[in-house]
Amino acid sequence: METSKKAQKIGILTAGGDCPGLNAAIRGVGKTAIVEYGMEVLGFNAGYLGLINNDYTELKESQLSGILTLGGTILGTSREKPYKMVKKNGKTDTHKPEKIKKNYKKLGLDCIVCIGGNGTMKTASMLAKEGLNVIGIPKTIDNDVWGTDVTFGFDSAVQIATDAIDRLHTTANSHQRVMIIEIMGHHAGWLALYSGVAGGGDIILLPEIPYNIRSVCKKIENRYEDNKPYSIVVVAEGIDHPKNQTAASHLSEAIQTYTGIETRETVLGYIQRGGSPTPMDRILATRYGAHAAQCIAESNFGTMVAMKNNELTTVSLEEVGSNLRLVQPEHPLITKARKMGVSFGDEYQLIE
Repeated sequence: METSKKAQKIGILTAGGDCPGLNAAIRGVGKTAIVEYGMEVLGFNAGYLGLINNDYTELKESQLSGILTLGGTILGTSREKPYKMVKKNGKTDTHKPEKIKKNYKKLGLDCIVCIGGNGTMKTASMLAKEGLNVIGIPKTIDNDVWGTDVTFGFDSAVQIATDAIDRLHTTANSHQRVMIIEIMGHHAGWLALYSGVAGGGDIILLPEIPYNIRSVCKKIENRYEDNKPYSIVVVAEGIDHPKNQTAASHLSEAIQTYTGIETRETVLGYIQRGGSPTPMDRILATRYGAHAAQCIAESNFGTMVAMKNNELTTVSLEEVGSNLRLVQPEHPLITKARKMGVSFGDEYQLIE
C-alpha cells in the first residue's frame, strides 16, 4: 500500500508597481496549483511586507474566480525591499530576511511565487540563495526584465499609450503644433518605441539612443518645410534631461526656443499602469501562472518563468536579478521605422 504524499503548500505575492494582468497571474498560479496538483495556496498581502509580517490569506479556488479581467492586484503590493539594509544605533538592521525565513518555515511552505519586475526578481534571487524555494513571474509595463521576450502588463500599456497618441494627432493637426507625449520607461524605451511606432510618432526618443536637441528641431523644421503642419514627439521619461524638469517640459522649452513653433506637452503618467488587462496580457499572465505551478510540482526552483520564441521556459533567478533587457539601437523595429522617416534624434551631425 502506497503512503499518501502530503499536499504542497505554496505562497503567492505581488511586489513593486502594479500593472494590468497581476490578478490573471495570481489566478493562473492558484487555480492550476489547486485543481491540477492539489496544493494549498496562501496569498501574502502587500508584497514582501506580507512575508515579513506573516500577513496572508488562504486562497480557495472560489476566490480566484472572477478576477481574470480585474486590474490591480487582490493581494495588494508594495515596494518593500527586505535586503535594503538600514542603520539603527550604528548597527546594520538585517531582521527582515530573518523574519521571512522564520515565517516560511513556520508556515511549512514548499515554495513562494514572486510576481514582479526587476527589483522583485532580485529579492527573489537573494531569498533563493538563503535556501528558500522560490519561483519568479515577470511583470512590468516597461518590458525590461532580462531573460524573457515579453512581460505581462506591456501589451496593455502599449494600448493605453497608443490610444493617447492617436488622440493627440487631431489636436496637433487642428492647431498646427508640436505635441510631445512622455511615456514611462526610466532605463528601457520599449513602451515608447512600440507605442510611438503604433501611434505614428514622427520623433521617438529612447534612453538607449543618445539624442541631440538640434537634430530633433531639424526634423521638425523639415516637416514644416514639406507642408506637414504638425509633429508628434514620443519620449521615454528616462532620456537625458535636467532633473528639475520632466523630459517633456525640457523638450517643449527647447523646441520652442530653437524653432519658434508652438509646442505643448502631455505626461501620461500612471494612467499607463491602470485598468483591465488586454486579452493578450490575460493569456500571457495565465500561461506564466500555470507554468509556475508546474515548475513547483517538478521542483524546478530558483527560476523565473519566461517566454522565448513563444515557448514557455525558465531562466535562473540569479541571472535575471542583475540584468536589464534594454532596446538595442539596431532593433528591427527601429530599423524599419527609420526607413519610413521616423527620427530617433540622432540623425544629424552638428557643424559648429
